[in-house]
Amino acid sequence: MISLSSSLSSFRNFSEKQLQAMTWWCDSSDKNSYDAIICDGAVRSGKTVCMSLSFIAWSFYAFSDTSFAICGKTIASLKRNVVVPLNSILASLGFSMKLKSSQNYIEMTYKDRVNRFYLFGGKDEGSAALIQGMTLGGVLLDEVALMPRSFVEQAIARCSLDGSKLWFNCNPEHPMHWFYREWILKAKQKNCLYLHFTMRDNPSLTEKIIRRYESLYSGAFYKRFVEGKWVAAQGVVYPMFSEEIHVTVPPETDRFTRFFISCDYGTVNPCSFGLWGEYEKKWYRIREYYYDSRKIGEQRTDAEHYEELEKLADDLRIESVIVDPSAASFIQCIRRKGRFTVIPAKNDVVDGIRQVSDVLKQRVIYFSPECKDTLREFSLYKWDDKAVRDAPRKENDHAMDDLRYFVTTALNAPENDFFVMSVSR
Repeated sequence: MISLSSSLSSFRNFSEKQLQAMTWWCDSSDKNSYDAIICDGAVRSGKTVCMSLSFIAWSFYAFSDTSFAICGKTIASLKRNVVVPLNSILASLGFSMKLKSSQNYIEMTYKDRVNRFYLFGGKDEGSAALIQGMTLGGVLLDEVALMPRSFVEQAIARCSLDGSKLWFNCNPEHPMHWFYREWILKAKQKNCLYLHFTMRDNPSLTEKIIRRYESLYSGAFYKRFVEGKWVAAQGVVYPMFSEEIHVTVPPETDRFTRFFISCDYGTVNPCSFGLWGEYEKKWYRIREYYYDSRKIGEQRTDAEHYEELEKLADDLRIESVIVDPSAASFIQCIRRKGRFTVIPAKNDVVDGIRQVSDVLKQRVIYFSPECKDTLREFSLYKWDDKAVRDAPRKENDHAMDDLRYFVTTALNAPENDFFVMSVSR
């Protein structure tokens, strides 16, 4: 196994900080007495590849015929961000890998040693039960700040073998986040090596690419994903929105190639629908329906809101109507009528805000001057500065919600760093 650690140290296409993350556990390192490592910081800073490669190498250096866990927010993101990039690198180092997708399990061989790596998604509180009862030599938690505390603590508790170590990797979130307060701020107390990464710690990024990433962020997302800081989101949610840039008279209706309608349904609260059209790879909010029962003094039924949906669509061929997934009765109402295909919206609020921020920055979406309630909400939609985690205030958010449903669902944004800018990674 000595030759393996020597091979890692010989890499020339890694930065000094990446090499430190890769070799901290080696006999020759003055950091090998640590029980854990945390790498946080900017997106695209090269944390994931060096951490995952290091984790695999250490597992074979320290153990044989042992079980380990590799954890991400979802199995899909884990395979995409960790397993696939590792495959060719490990093959070049002499590893063989057998992925059993149906069991989310990898059997890996290096020379005369064989270890088992189980893949877990820590997406919600129920995920902790998946890893319960295992005995592990170590665990790698990729995107740890996106996982529930119960899952992370259960994974840590499984590492009971003598010599086991913990590996954490994340992008910054809110400074009140439990992982920041319990692990990063207490790294020394927990005998944990803490390494902070910036984009310049990734030698594969050119100055041009770094500048492009810098241009795509603003506000708290810039501080987190470019500067790598744990900061609270404050002020307006979309500071990159500009009426001079994003408000324009849309093209004639017959020039659009696709149409969607997005819906944030409400009875007591306002109800907001937006008609979207695509023209030359840009999307326009052509017109909208916004009904505030408190302001008007009269509530409308599902059937009455459906009539307004028909009016908004006119005689256009609507590809899908995207609806707040909690509006079960209205979804059924639309389906009973038989005209529209209904898609329940993706409803991760913060991730959705990140995606909307990106398409605004990239000038992918525009708004008709007729969409007065959307334009009004843009100026009033603000972060809740009293919340202990990222959350917008629950006011002036109904057009903002249907906008988010459209971007996250109709545009079908991939879960990767370039689009989310986020995130997430």
